[in-house]
Amino acid sequence: MTTDPTLPRLQLGGTTLSAVGRARIYVCGVTPYDVTHLGHAATFVWVDAVDRVLRRLGVQVEVCRNVTDVDDVLFDAAARAGAHYDRFAAVQQFRFEQDMDTLGVRRPAHEPRAHSFIAPVIELARTLLANDAAYESGGSVYLHGAAVAERAGLDRATAEQLLRDNGGRVDDKAKRDPLDQAVWQVSGPDEPAWPSPWGPGRPGWHAECTAMSLSTYGASLDLHAGGADLIFPHHAFEAAQAEAATGVTPFARSWLHVGTVQLDGEKMAKSTGNLVFVADLVAQSSGAVVRTLLLDRRYDAPWDYTVETLDRAAARLDALHTSAGIPGTDEVAQRAVLEALANDLDIQGAMDLAITAGGQAARDLIAVLAL
Repeated sequence: MTTDPTLPRLQLGGTTLSAVGRARIYVCGVTPYDVTHLGHAATFVWVDAVDRVLRRLGVQVEVCRNVTDVDDVLFDAAARAGAHYDRFAAVQQFRFEQDMDTLGVRRPAHEPRAHSFIAPVIELARTLLANDAAYESGGSVYLHGAAVAERAGLDRATAEQLLRDNGGRVDDKAKRDPLDQAVWQVSGPDEPAWPSPWGPGRPGWHAECTAMSLSTYGASLDLHAGGADLIFPHHAFEAAQAEAATGVTPFARSWLHVGTVQLDGEKMAKSTGNLVFVADLVAQSSGAVVRTLLLDRRYDAPWDYTVETLDRAAARLDALHTSAGIPGTDEVAQRAVLEALANDLDIQGAMDLAITAGGQAARDLIAVLAL
């Protein structure tokens, strides 16, 4: 709840993000199998920045960051490592949390794990069937997907390719349409399975986040966050399922899609083998430098990581700390820094102002952003 009416409100992507009571933030969390690379860290550091800026602006914040511990890629990674998937996920999750602590990311208020939300996914599937938004076929339940792609502004060929690239199983013969997506699906021979009204199976990826979000916050959110690569299909189907199940629109009042981190012009991802890990960067510099590297730019812009970008981040952080050592208070500069943060999270602009003004303006920014 905003307590000081003189404080600016956070404008994010054209939406005023303030709340009477609390701001409810849901961020698609990590699938614990290749943690923690710089692409992972970018999303969670930016969500932490939103959390901290909102708190500075007098808004009560709750963050829910899920753990996707029932997923195809996790099962595959665990099998390659010769480990049971849940033990493998637990070890990876521990390492992820250590990295988040190093980067100064606050622990979320809620951290649901997909394996604990099997019953809510089954109930979601039952509700979607009752609302004619989904159908059962061969022991799986599928959400009708053509309208989801159309709403996302995608032609059929583009939507199918994005689904193919993101585990969408477009060649599944049980579907009526390649664009349909599993809310509940039959498990493979070596995959975990739970009983359901349609036979043994497991949740679909998009349904996991829908069920965890609805279970945590109810029918709607103030802000949904995740990487830009999740816009379609994941976020599009997550929102479509929630709205079809509850009748409440929009599912999220605003979205934060963090730009992808690239290496040599290619998205940083396990599939391409071009990962840069947070632990390695911290060993070369510090958690604060890596945090500065991630935040000192537009949140939604894709960018390339190089050694030079890490060096520039270290120099920027040093300049900010040096300016903070200058005595004095400039209330105009302090207000300008705060307004820059409230203006679509212009952290780069806020840093420029704070470094130039120095003194309390720089100290304020260091405190707000945990630098």
